[in-house]
Amino acid sequence: MSKPLLPTPDGDRVIDEPLSDALSRRYLAYALSTITGRALPDVRDGLKPVHRRLLFAMRQLRMDPNTTAKKCARVVGDVIGKFHPHGDVAVYEALVRLAQDFAQRYQLVDGQGNFGNIDGDNAAAMRYTECRLTVSAQLLLDGIDEDAVDFRPTYDGEDEEPVVLPAGFPNLLANGSSGIAVGMATSIPPHNAAELIDACLVLLDNPQARTLDLLGHVQGPDFPTGGVIVEPRASMAETYETGRGGVRLRARWSKEDNGRGTYQIVITEIPYQVKKADLVEQLAELIEAKKAPLLGDVRDESADDVRLVIEPKSRNVEVDVLMESLFKLSDLETRFPVNMNVLNARGAPGVMGLKGLLQAFLDHRREVLVRRARHRLGKIEARLHILDGLVIAFLNLDEVIRIVRFEDEPKAKLIETFDLSDIQADAILNTRLRQLARLEEMELRREHAELAEERDGLLKMLGSDRQQWKLVGIGLKDVRAILGPDTQVGRRRTTFADAPTVDADAAIEAMIVREPITIILSARGWIRAAKGRVEDPSELKYKEGDKQGFVVPAETTDKLLILASDGRFFTLLCDKLPSARGHGEPVRLMLDLDDKTDIVDIFTHKPGAKRVLASKEGYGFLLPEDEAISFRRAGKQVLSVGAKGAAFALPVSGDHLGVIGDNGKILIFPLDELPEMARGKGIKLQTYREGGLRDAMVFKAEDGASWIDTAGRTRVWTEWREWLGRRASAGKMSPRGFPTHKRFRPKPGG
Repeated sequence: MSKPLLPTPDGDRVIDEPLSDALSRRYLAYALSTITGRALPDVRDGLKPVHRRLLFAMRQLRMDPNTTAKKCARVVGDVIGKFHPHGDVAVYEALVRLAQDFAQRYQLVDGQGNFGNIDGDNAAAMRYTECRLTVSAQLLLDGIDEDAVDFRPTYDGEDEEPVVLPAGFPNLLANGSSGIAVGMATSIPPHNAAELIDACLVLLDNPQARTLDLLGHVQGPDFPTGGVIVEPRASMAETYETGRGGVRLRARWSKEDNGRGTYQIVITEIPYQVKKADLVEQLAELIEAKKAPLLGDVRDESADDVRLVIEPKSRNVEVDVLMESLFKLSDLETRFPVNMNVLNARGAPGVMGLKGLLQAFLDHRREVLVRRARHRLGKIEARLHILDGLVIAFLNLDEVIRIVRFEDEPKAKLIETFDLSDIQADAILNTRLRQLARLEEMELRREHAELAEERDGLLKMLGSDRQQWKLVGIGLKDVRAILGPDTQVGRRRTTFADAPTVDADAAIEAMIVREPITIILSARGWIRAAKGRVEDPSELKYKEGDKQGFVVPAETTDKLLILASDGRFFTLLCDKLPSARGHGEPVRLMLDLDDKTDIVDIFTHKPGAKRVLASKEGYGFLLPEDEAISFRRAGKQVLSVGAKGAAFALPVSGDHLGVIGDNGKILIFPLDELPEMARGKGIKLQTYREGGLRDAMVFKAEDGASWIDTAGRTRVWTEWREWLGRRASAGKMSPRGFPTHKRFRPKPGG
């Protein structure tokens, strides 16, 4: 039995229904409203409702490009009063963005006053700024008064607004769009309108054209701030085919020689949607934190154009190496995500590829063409009807004059005498005496012939799909002449290049003085780096209540790998470790490592080396050390562990692996039985009824096995072959004399 959702007749406003049903229904309505009314653009005109309402309101205010600009406050007031019942701040921000040349590839609003800048400064208040439409906006609105699109009632029912604009060019791809809805998002980069139109013409000639055929004309995104795209062509082709992907965009730079072997780098274009002031601050922080050892200084010398000056640390630094390191460390290189999620002509959201988006635009342009033709045809038919009546009047002019002069009801008499309609009779009666001349009759016949010819042409066009598509193409060619590559607004701004293959890490390491150090990590997690080699670790001092944990010899150019008990690996640069003059710093402040997670092992990274990685549950695999590198604070999850955590990460220095469990049983098997993996749980090493994996060793069969006793002496184990067995079996009890701590080597820190 359904419950009423409206107040009952007796005025009771309590609705008796399950809370889950009420919430789900209302949340669904909210989600749909966000998707269709705010976040996703329409595939036909590329606009969201607020932008469409802004342009339509400005057209109603007659704010054409050749008129005087009007206050933005007036536009915002009309929009929120008539069409868009939301806050004025949000509407004004949308208006400002349409006027920013660094945000819009083809500006739809011509702003006068302070509309913000690329540094991220806000625009002036709407009462101070003025605006008007641009030529590009006029192309989107052209034909809106000729029944080209549907209209719907506004939110209060007092007026009407367009459901979509006629859209003379593919604005969705030309200006791009971004938005976040409920459960979905969109991110479409801007493109060059002339290239898009060329691709549309290809589709008109060959509807079966593939995406690769279209990419012969659409080179890729064309951002308003310029820059250089270094995304591989194959990757971009896949992005345009599927509608999802990404584009790597870099700043444009050039080298300026300062003489005497010195130089500086000048950046003239920065990536799209990157604030210049934030970029300068980011580069300065890299220098302050010593994370960019090749970077010496950065200055902002911008005026109307962007000009960032970067100086190297020394003149011996190669310019390509410096820039590659900065691209890696800063927003001088960004990745623009591509997710072409739009609303189709029926209002349903979905992801489309390049061909689907262009075809949807062409279908819309054809519908606009047909509707405008029918509107014009109606006007012609109405005018021809009047002209037919006027011609009859001229042919019977004396009788018409007599009726008008002597009849009491001339209109009814005219209709009766000449079989006219009301409209024709009114037109005859409203004709002035001076229009009864012979020349006027000839002009009427000429106009009638021209309109009849135009009517026949429209009827022929409306009956021919081929002719309709041909006229769509002609219209696009006219638009291309306005927004073409030869115009100031139409020239391509973003170019393409291949990223140079430069080993920036090796170059940075080359700038670091290579010196021996000793890394000291205490039991409580305080880390430091002492110069040289520490021969006697017992002489090291720690904070009160702390003791020795790990002591690792290293060099300043090394990378330190840290294995945590939850199976994550962390990476620290040895030259960035705190000095050993004090007690160091807590390593948990450098990494996202809580107090409940222990540090299992630390060691220096050796490129190409491998480790036996295992959990205390008795599972493990061979891990290439290169797969453990990660400079993220959160580390890199490599080993899948259970409640007991990770056990060890032993270097591979032999061909056999010996493991021992908490139960004291030892099992030895060939190392080649372990798979090599980049991450995962691994395979079972040893079976236990109780407890888990305690320790392991890797050795060469020809050298034999050994262990270190409690006194620190190495004991040769000649009978190790008796413990050879199948992997994942239980093994045998340890031999007589084996250390009571049940380890092949003492645990670091005692």
